[in-house]
Amino acid sequence: MSPNYSLGERDRRWALARELMDEQGVDALVIYGEHENGGPASFSPDVYFTNERPGAIVVFPRDADPISLVWSPMHIADHIEARRRGEACWTEPQNMRVAKHAQGVVDVLKEHGLERSAVGVIGLEPYPPFHFNPIMPYTLWTAVQQQLPQVNFKPTWFPFLLRTLAQSAEELAVLRHSAEIGEAMAAAMLKATAAGVTEADVYAAGMTESFRLGTVAPGMLIQSGPGFACWGPPVWSYRPQAPRVIEDGDLILAEVFCQFGMRETQHQVAIAVGDVHPDIEAAAQVARASYEAGLGALRPGNTFGHVVDAMKAPLDAAGGWNIHPLVHGMNPYGTVCGFGRGMRELPEAAAYGLLAEVPTIGTDLPLVEGMTFAFEPNCVINGKLANIGGTVVVGSDGAVELNSLTTNLLRA
Repeated sequence: MSPNYSLGERDRRWALARELMDEQGVDALVIYGEHENGGPASFSPDVYFTNERPGAIVVFPRDADPISLVWSPMHIADHIEARRRGEACWTEPQNMRVAKHAQGVVDVLKEHGLERSAVGVIGLEPYPPFHFNPIMPYTLWTAVQQQLPQVNFKPTWFPFLLRTLAQSAEELAVLRHSAEIGEAMAAAMLKATAAGVTEADVYAAGMTESFRLGTVAPGMLIQSGPGFACWGPPVWSYRPQAPRVIEDGDLILAEVFCQFGMRETQHQVAIAVGDVHPDIEAAAQVARASYEAGLGALRPGNTFGHVVDAMKAPLDAAGGWNIHPLVHGMNPYGTVCGFGRGMRELPEAAAYGLLAEVPTIGTDLPLVEGMTFAFEPNCVINGKLANIGGTVVVGSDGAVELNSLTTNLLRA
């Protein structure tokens, strides 16, 4: 049976919001949510407080329940139907408005007498790895500020992040369910892999399994070939060309994003089709050593930087480099291991206008029980990439792995 959230979880989160207001000295929060179907690493703190359809601006006064400003009547229709079915909705009808715009925010703040108050805002700060710039629309926020010139708006994303990184028991149950689905997706991809099928066949097998098991996974990253050093969505998802046909000796690498109840797990699929190049085998061994080093370092009391250093050590010893993060935080995102350093040594690098690596973000963050991380150790050796990994939780005594299939090189 799929897990769900109780009203106790709602009350815990709402109490957390009020504690955050007290800590930051603000009388309300304005919480911006990215549009629905945002894909991997979606910015959805609105759903954290509403447990409803993504894509709202939530205004949460200290002395009232949160008010959800949605962009269309369709949100209201979904809420009506959910109530008819007896589903446990967190938001009362009077607290939903089709008003996801500047005037909607201004009206709620004025209704609660906050025209001269301090108000915290979630959405004015970066949200790496996909939002290195704030996600709040400039025109929307400028209009709010113009109409409320005496409000002291205060960015509060970072303290919100610190308060929500450690998952509750109910959130961990949802994450375990997501991890089970992600593991099944990887198994389906392995079963579908053979010389003569296409990347699209392998991709479809994984996505079909997610749909069958009751979640809508965001699009995955996938690459294939006898040896490569690149990482991203399939080329045929953005460029008009046919999916690549898998050949004997290929390596298929994929990053599966699985979301259930807006909690995310990640699974790094690596499938060797027959005999692959020795450098791929060597890179996979280094990636596994990096994974094990990360497990040993992921424990309360250490910092995120300690985990990064531990996972980098096997790559440095082997003369390899990582094309994407070895590890990053999730639920919500925020900490990211640096990546891309070795690209500067490629013979083609000099032709590009600027080739800069992404630095590690969140080095000093202390680890506490309940935090979740995507372990995705990857290593490039002589231009050939291997990548493995999965989702790991900080337990009371050390790392807790939520999946195992994708933590080694798979063979078809």
